[in-house]
Amino acid sequence: MGDAAENIANPPGIRLGAAPTIRVANKAIIVRDEHLLVTVNSGDFPTFYLCPGGGQDHGEDAYAGLRRECREEIGCEVLVGELAFVRDYIAADHEFADQDAWAHQREAYFFCDLAPGAEPRMTDAGDLWQTGIAWLPVDGLHDQPLWPRALARWLATAEADRPRYLGNVN
Repeated sequence: MGDAAENIANPPGIRLGAAPTIRVANKAIIVRDEHLLVTVNSGDFPTFYLCPGGGQDHGEDAYAGLRRECREEIGCEVLVGELAFVRDYIAADHEFADQDAWAHQREAYFFCDLAPGAEPRMTDAGDLWQTGIAWLPVDGLHDQPLWPRALARWLATAEADRPRYLGNVN
């Protein structure tokens, strides 16, 4: 091997020599009284909101992974319902490409309800940048730093006209 081959480095988060991977994640759409439940994420960047959920572990089905992620991020059990939509996030095509261009995530969004008697609360098991939870008015989501942005448009679309696959959106 020459010097050039020895200096090749994989992008952050990718094992040297590993094939590129697509991360699979599942998210909960929980609406109560025309408000969407979100996680609040803050750090050395502007605050932003996400639906609860996250990566699916090997050997775990989508429902089990989503229930686990919700216990970690919103501190309660959820009842997973129907698939709402699927999206791809290919970071190289979006505004954060300079930070994580190597990332590709496929997310499935499911309609969910809180289990009877459950009330969301912050836990110590949430994501690194999760600083809280909030209920955001559905009719004001366009004005919020909600990711993916396409979610606000999707929720505002008549139910019969909502696509099941949103494509590579953020």
